[in-house]
Amino acid sequence: MDDSRIVELYFKRSERAVEESRNKYGKYCNIIADNILHSKEETEECVNDTWFKAWNSIPPARPKKLALFLGKITRNIAIDRFRIRTAEKRGCGEAELCIEELAECVGEEDRIIEGLPLRDLLNRFLAELLPREREVFMLRYWYTFSVKEIGERLKMKEGAVKMSLYRSRCTLQVFLADEGYEV
Repeated sequence: MDDSRIVELYFKRSERAVEESRNKYGKYCNIIADNILHSKEETEECVNDTWFKAWNSIPPARPKKLALFLGKITRNIAIDRFRIRTAEKRGCGEAELCIEELAECVGEEDRIIEGLPLRDLLNRFLAELLPREREVFMLRYWYTFSVKEIGERLKMKEGAVKMSLYRSRCTLQVFLADEGYEV
C-alpha cells in the first residue's frame, strides 16, 4: 500500500493504518532502533511506541514521506531510551559516539538534537555532498551504524569510512562557520 493511502487510514482513525505501517516500515524502524539500543527487547518496545506516537501525531500531521516521519519518531524514542539507560552508567555505545563526533563540529549535543536552524543548515550541507559521502554521513550520524558496518554495507575499508567521515565533519565545520553558525 502506498504512503498516501496509509496516511488517509490514519486520518480515518482506522487501526489498519498501524498494521500497514508495521508491514511496510517495521524492519526499517527496527534497524534504526537496534542501531541505537542494541537490545532486542528495547528495540521492540521502541518500535511499538513508534506506532503509538504515529497514531497520536497523524492527524494533525500529514507526512509527505511516511518512512522519514516514522524513522524520525523511532530515532527520537530510541535516543531518549538510550539516554535514560546510560544516565546511570556511561557506556560507549555508537549513539553516544556519533553525538560526540558531531558535537565537535556543532557544539553542545542539545543543539544537535533540538536545533531547528541547525536542521535546515544540515539539510543544505547534505545536499552539497557527493552521493557516496552523504550516504556514509547519514549511515553514521542518522542511523548510527558503526564504522565497520558502514564499510561492510558500502564495500569500503574502515579507514576509508573514517576518512570520509572526518572530511565531511571538517567540511561541515567550515560550512557552518561560513553560514554564521557559532559553535
